[in-house]
Amino acid sequence: MSSILLVTSSPRGAESISSKVATDLATALAAGGPVTLRDLGSNPVAHLDGVSTSAIRKAPADRTADEAAAADISDKLVAELFAADTIVLATGLINFGLYSTLKSWVDNIARAGVTFRYTEAGPEGLVKGKKVYIVLASGGVYSDGPFAAANHAVPYLKTVLGFIGITDIETIYVEGLAYGPEAAEKSLAAAAARVAELAKAA
Repeated sequence: MSSILLVTSSPRGAESISSKVATDLATALAAGGPVTLRDLGSNPVAHLDGVSTSAIRKAPADRTADEAAAADISDKLVAELFAADTIVLATGLINFGLYSTLKSWVDNIARAGVTFRYTEAGPEGLVKGKKVYIVLASGGVYSDGPFAAANHAVPYLKTVLGFIGITDIETIYVEGLAYGPEAAEKSLAAAAARVAELAKAA
């Protein structure tokens, strides 16, 4: 049975469209199996600071108590990532990027010597054989058209995930939500249909 990691990042709780669609997708893909939820909106991971950046660069025996605590959080996030066969990432498009809570998660799991390494041939991702689904909700339309270049969330996530070794990535857009009730309803229906298709194909 596939192991699913669901990472949501919206601070909007039950009102979050990205979290709802991503949860529906993760549940459908799991087909009754367990889903590990990392809700960054309700329980954000602290942004990197001097303590955490120092901690992840030291051997465990050389860390202070504060550094050990910071490293433990990062280690848990990395362990969740490696344990999953499939990862579902959810974010709204906020000021043309992703929620800072999700960026903090990325900063904690992208670790030299752990999820990637530098070799004589260049960087090598160490997170292999996983599938990622990105669920992106937005008020406007950013999947294509004149504002596609303003979508910095998906290209960023694809770049950093590729850097750590994950290249099998699919994006589900839930967009045009600010264009009125009819447009929003149409977008949600399209997302639900896509979730059903992906679950059936899995």
